[in-house]
Amino acid sequence: MLGWCATVRAIDVIAHPSVSISQLSLVQAKGLFSMRQTRWPDGQPARVFVLPDAHPIHKAFSKEILNLYPYQLRQTWDRQVYSGIGQAPVEVVSEEEMLKYVANTPGAIGYVRKVDPHDTTVRHIFVE
Repeated sequence: MLGWCATVRAIDVIAHPSVSISQLSLVQAKGLFSMRQTRWPDGQPARVFVLPDAHPIHKAFSKEILNLYPYQLRQTWDRQVYSGIGQAPVEVVSEEEMLKYVANTPGAIGYVRKVDPHDTTVRHIFVE
């Protein structure tokens, strides 16, 4: 019997439609969400949106997509902010707010539980 194996994730990474790519490597995704990479590969400034640390979707995103614990992301952001070399991402309170901000902010990236495949207000980004 022949079969195939695909990773099915419970979280979708989304971006503003102006973002020209449709997939990121794990290293690129970690770079963007850790705020160490501030531009997309095409040079466009990246704007990162996240849910609160304790939000179940943020926890799942951190573990499933980035292979990090939420506290590790928080430590990275705090270190950059307190040292004056960077900033933290913009925190939103809900998936609805996440969709709204990502859809209306050029260069934005964020995540939701599942994005409607027919939703043209955001671009689905695959992370490998």
